[in-house]
Amino acid sequence: MNKFFVIRDNIINDKIHIKGEDVQHISKVLRLKIGDTIQVCDGNENEFICDIIEINKKDVICKIKESFKNQNESNINIVLFQGLPKAQKMELIIQKGVEIGIKEFYPILTERVVVKTEGKDISNKLERWNRIAYEAAKQSNRGIVPTVNNLLSFKEAIEKLKKFDLVVVPYEKEKSVSFKDVFRENRNYKNIAVIIGPEGGFTEEEINHFIENGFKPITLGPRILRTETAGLVASTILLYELSDIGGMK
Repeated sequence: MNKFFVIRDNIINDKIHIKGEDVQHISKVLRLKIGDTIQVCDGNENEFICDIIEINKKDVICKIKESFKNQNESNINIVLFQGLPKAQKMELIIQKGVEIGIKEFYPILTERVVVKTEGKDISNKLERWNRIAYEAAKQSNRGIVPTVNNLLSFKEAIEKLKKFDLVVVPYEKEKSVSFKDVFRENRNYKNIAVIIGPEGGFTEEEINHFIENGFKPITLGPRILRTETAGLVASTILLYELSDIGGMK
């Protein structure tokens, strides 16, 4: 069944108004018609089964037949802070991150980021990244649409990271501390950040900043992972150990 997200204001009594790009997608691409059934989510884990009752240029109007709570969101809040990678790697990171259950993304500028952003407007990239998150949320039947936030400096990222229960930093030079060691200390983390370096990794000075702030460099094993792989692997391990991946609750 085709799924779409709307803001809560577009749900009025027993009617839902779908607006924006989804209108053309429904009418021109999917070629759905009046009487067809779709699934709609308000982005706050509330799901609705609806019948289309009107299609026009501005919106698609549906009548609610059934409502229920989305059960697919983890009780663990994982946020990925990703050193800005080259080319289209960020798109892959966002798409797959949404699929596995990451709830928010922050692209960050670190010393070894090679993408030139100074003086450039990245609003078009942000718009595309959030569109990718939206499509991935539909495909994976999420109850929310994860947000891709604006680009942060290293200093801004540090301040954001201080608010988390746990911050893990996969680091190729860390050889002894693993997720098993972290979980021996505590398994009650609910708000977790994963921070990943760009293609060149983190500098030792950056790692020292992390350690000074109580963040935990960890190893992901003997093999060095690419920047577009490391965050997904770390997040998957966290969700397996603390949440629902693998059928665990």
